[in-house]
Amino acid sequence: MQYLALDIGSSSIKGALLDLERLKIGQTVRRACPAATPGLPPRHFEIDPDAVTRVVQGILEELVDRGDAPAGIVSCTQMAGTVLIDKRGTPLTDYLSWRDQRVLDDDPSTPGTWLDSLQVKLTDRQRAELGGELQTGASCSLLYWLGGQNRLPTAATPLGLGEYVWSRLCGAPPAVERTNALGALDLTSGDWHHGVLAELGLDRLVWPPLIEPSEPLGAVTLADRQVPCFPPLGDHQCALLGTRLEPGELSLNISTGSQVSQLSRELTLGSYQTRTYFDGQFLNSITHLPAGRSLNVLVELVNELTRELDPGHDPWPAINRAIQRAPETDLEADLAFFAGPLGERGTISNIQVENLTVGTLFQAAYRNMAENYRRCAERICPAADWKRVVLSGSLPQNSPPLRQAIEREFRCPYRVCDGSEDTLWGLLIQALVASGQMPDFTAASQLVRHTFSGRDDR
Repeated sequence: MQYLALDIGSSSIKGALLDLERLKIGQTVRRACPAATPGLPPRHFEIDPDAVTRVVQGILEELVDRGDAPAGIVSCTQMAGTVLIDKRGTPLTDYLSWRDQRVLDDDPSTPGTWLDSLQVKLTDRQRAELGGELQTGASCSLLYWLGGQNRLPTAATPLGLGEYVWSRLCGAPPAVERTNALGALDLTSGDWHHGVLAELGLDRLVWPPLIEPSEPLGAVTLADRQVPCFPPLGDHQCALLGTRLEPGELSLNISTGSQVSQLSRELTLGSYQTRTYFDGQFLNSITHLPAGRSLNVLVELVNELTRELDPGHDPWPAINRAIQRAPETDLEADLAFFAGPLGERGTISNIQVENLTVGTLFQAAYRNMAENYRRCAERICPAADWKRVVLSGSLPQNSPPLRQAIEREFRCPYRVCDGSEDTLWGLLIQALVASGQMPDFTAASQLVRHTFSGRDDR
């Protein structure tokens, strides 16, 4: 049996053929995500949702031409952001992306920003029930701003990008799977947070029904056949599903940014983000931690002069050799160069003549990353009783020194997820459940995990 999988990402949209019998990801197709709408005010980031829909349609048609007739379609999508539609499904706005930061503009009716104004309207308990997810690009934040501009039509329906795409392609009423209801879901009830929506003036909108990940949204016509389409998953949860994360494991996902996450069978709200997961589980996370983006600041520094002589020079091989040669260092680096949960000002300190080299600088940077992950892990799980660390993302796969720093800090077994297709593996697990081949996500994940047992353990 073959399914089609779509990952509707921020920089690219990727499609793949999924072979459910052999548990294989087949041919893939990747296209650039349409560019942001030009000429917008500062901090605004919008995308034409119909342009995204056309790219997805093209990928579907190309995949159908390459494989057998598909039995279904599964997908994941970038989380947060919003697009408003009317009762006929016609868009009333562009897709206001999760990268949009307009709520950081001053609210003329208050001393602070629109985000400050929103936060003040809610109690600590309400913010916790939303999972700590009322950030700049959350749907409620952007809708609150639209309401403040008198641009919130009564009876309009707010959707995420993936939900809009499939509603259009299926010609069906929209619905939302709970992992994608970021920042508007009451985690204590599993329903939209009607109290918060009323407090923010968003109760005049028509919020779509919440459905299960194995419940079809509708059907897409492909090669004269009606192919059932299942609701898009949140890309964060889908990627961790693809790592075959188990209860008791600690996930470190490290790429441009990084995240620390752990599954929980019980809802435990705290000073971190909490998101719905699958089979009634929850995911406690701290996101937007310093990683590749901050390392690139250091790379730009050490590579500045060389780049003038050789614009195509790749400094990483030399940096990795320098790290391996460097002795243990007391040089200190704080990579919080960009605003996040660990601050917004980084430092390089305890500099001495003997300890400032390229190797020691990056050794200190990796040590700082590992220490950050440990601190955040203990915030999520104060007992520190995880049995294994799961490393995913491009940096752990490609950087032995980073893995070594994490191993020294955590002193427990770890496994490295091989490859860059975590979301597609997560979608294969969804397809196993949606097709009826497996009873739930736990069983489907165990099947995939046992099939590839031992491949990535360390």
